[in-house]
Amino acid sequence: MTMADNYQFENGDWIQGISRGGELIHGYVETVDTTKGMLQINVVDSDNEKAIGKSIWVVNKQAEKLPETTDRNESELLALIDLALLFKDEQWFKELSAKLVSTKKNHEVPIKKSEFLISGNRMRNFDIKR
Repeated sequence: MTMADNYQFENGDWIQGISRGGELIHGYVETVDTTKGMLQINVVDSDNEKAIGKSIWVVNKQAEKLPETTDRNESELLALIDLALLFKDEQWFKELSAKLVSTKKNHEVPIKKSEFLISGNRMRNFDIKR
């Protein structure tokens, strides 16, 4: 990623950066204002707990686009599916659901019957009343 790519943001991009107040922030882009060089960020994590969950404006030079991750675990996919439902984004919902199904198939552990047969009561040897 070149330095020029670092300042080309789109809605939905995940970023980390520094707010105008100097707080470290991590969130996603809600609005891009190219004329002012500003980004409206929904803050999901920050060293200022009061900023978490709020939308703030950040100078785009104070933000860095985070790389996209492709591997998601089941709980992350379920959370994203909830977001897709909340935003009524049918296409995204279908994509995430397909990924969830493939994740579950890849992590299935085959059940194997035991080769050892246990006859009788195993606990009989530990019976105190005997």
